[in-house]
Amino acid sequence: MLLRSRTVPIGLPIPPYKVYNIGNNSPENLLDFVTILQEELIAAKVLPADYDFEAHKELVPMQPGDVPVTYADTTPLEQDFGFKPSTPLRNGLRAFAQWYAKYYGTC
Repeated sequence: MLLRSRTVPIGLPIPPYKVYNIGNNSPENLLDFVTILQEELIAAKVLPADYDFEAHKELVPMQPGDVPVTYADTTPLEQDFGFKPSTPLRNGLRAFAQWYAKYYGTC
């Protein structure tokens, strides 16, 4: 018996997995993201309260490959699992910072 793998239209085999983009489906400002992340890393004691973020920031013009706006298109996730992420940015970054602190033992 000859078994053939299924293929996608361009003739490549279909991988045994699927990648989903998981986000809150809402664009976020990058500087807001960085500010919230630094606040939550300090609150979780991953970084010291007096950490000098400004000394480490370097704002540069748009680079090749940068996009002015991006967001997570969660349509495939919703279609396949009926799940629509809705976690606000601060809540997600807080959970990440707390997980990081616990996992790496920084607190």
